[in-house]
Amino acid sequence: MASSSITGSASRRLEGKVALITGGASGIGASTARLFQQHGAKVVIADVQDDLGHALCQELHPDVTYAHCDVTNEDDVRNTVDHVVATHGKLDIMYNNAGISGSMIPSIIEMEKANFEKVMSINVVGPFLGAKHAARVMVPARKGTILFTSSVISVICVAAAPAYTASKHAVVGLAKSLGVELGQFGIRVNCISPALVATPLASKSMGLEAEQAEDVMGRAGNLKGVVLQAEDIAQAALFLASDESKYISGLNLVVDGGFSTINPSLGIALAQGKA
Repeated sequence: MASSSITGSASRRLEGKVALITGGASGIGASTARLFQQHGAKVVIADVQDDLGHALCQELHPDVTYAHCDVTNEDDVRNTVDHVVATHGKLDIMYNNAGISGSMIPSIIEMEKANFEKVMSINVVGPFLGAKHAARVMVPARKGTILFTSSVISVICVAAAPAYTASKHAVVGLAKSLGVELGQFGIRVNCISPALVATPLASKSMGLEAEQAEDVMGRAGNLKGVVLQAEDIAQAALFLASDESKYISGLNLVVDGGFSTINPSLGIALAQGKA
């Protein structure tokens, strides 16, 4: 859980703002909901994990509420955005965070079309619909912030995962395009690309327990002595959602401890050659 050491209203960086977070019932979305609430935001979490969503709302009541929303269903997304505006009078922050890794099939030859389409539907169509309906209410207000969760795989390929890789590249492209289109209305659009976070969903996709996944990432990571947590991505989202980033738009913020800046292959080969 993110630190709750908020000392006074001066530290409440989202005071008076209203945020909608898709995929908000668990993982990065849940950590972000907690942090946004601590910083004064009214938060609506949208997810299909109803039990987790309601449990989180009970924990964070009354500033966090839940709405069942399938991000691939435009009626669901439209109705959720309308519900937020009807309840709170506005929408300041739209965080398109929902996503899946899909079946990690290493060969495109073996990948079924249905699997590819499912990943693209949730990871690309979902964010598109979220941004579309957020823009629908933000453009008349001439302000707002739209965020996306992409992945470090949008800047460096670390595994053969064609559907997931393609989807996360598409999210970055969508964010950049919308940053250009919506800037004239005072709407900022940014993207966060984390290295692997050992959320339940990510750990399950690797066939590992959360502690095992954290151990793997700790050994593979470039920055030693720290392991990336969901709370770290929530902090990045807080910065991009707050007025502290008021002139930042079209950014793909890579949160990976420098992982994508180095290729260790030569060092490994040299070490093996000396063995």
